[in-house]
Amino acid sequence: MSYRVTKNEHVIDLDTRSLISVRYKRITKAVNQTFWNSISDTAHSFYVGSYGRGTAINTSDLDVLIELLDAEYNHFSNIYGNGPSRLLQSVKNAILDTYPRTDIRGDGQVVVIKFSDGMKFEILPAFKNNTIWGWDGTYKYPDSHMGGNWMSTNPKAEQDAIKEKNEQSNGLLYDACKHIRYIRDNNFQSYHLSGILIDSFMHNAIKGWHFLRDGEQPSGCRETFEEAMLKYYNEISLNGYITPQIQAPGSNMKVDASKGWDVLGKVLRYMV
Repeated sequence: MSYRVTKNEHVIDLDTRSLISVRYKRITKAVNQTFWNSISDTAHSFYVGSYGRGTAINTSDLDVLIELLDAEYNHFSNIYGNGPSRLLQSVKNAILDTYPRTDIRGDGQVVVIKFSDGMKFEILPAFKNNTIWGWDGTYKYPDSHMGGNWMSTNPKAEQDAIKEKNEQSNGLLYDACKHIRYIRDNNFQSYHLSGILIDSFMHNAIKGWHFLRDGEQPSGCRETFEEAMLKYYNEISLNGYITPQIQAPGSNMKVDASKGWDVLGKVLRYMV
């Protein structure tokens, strides 16, 4: 087996991770104080997006889901006007008490916090979707576009599926997803290629490929890992001429590939 992807490549350093944690806790505490009457700086929230899936390479987009009480959903879903937009404004105001001089704004589905050092958090307020059998593992979250509506997500299922496949590949999945992000950011930065599309594609494409374990010998395969990924891309999209239906691992939710599929092909060809 041959790789250009390097093990433990593009690691976010410990000092940066520490700063991320400090800010995450301050943001969580601010929202908990307003919506839960709690001073906990960890309860009701967790990392989602690329950072939560373990595939981030920088701090330009740190996603955090913060769960709110069902009573808040009932209030904002029945309020006059755009309830999702008003919810985002309420979360924004809660965070402003902690970061009064920071650029904070509601943006579609999240509250965006832009720090002066370039670090950016996107806060997703969300509510558990409960059925007659209890919580089904998904969350509903606000979308302030088109007058306001509510959408659904299942980030924990996606994280678990990515983590399991990464363990099977001996770390190759995480590092390959990071490597693709690195190439995107340094060679195709003017194009849009989402992290969830990268991770979902690689989860399916990686199959049995893995970093060699201690004592394991190469298989003698003449095809490189990068060539195999490009081959899979070409097979499912007729050499890039069609955009296939892509589902997120674990949740099986549809991933919008319409804006990034051709860019993914460019990145894979660059890797080869």
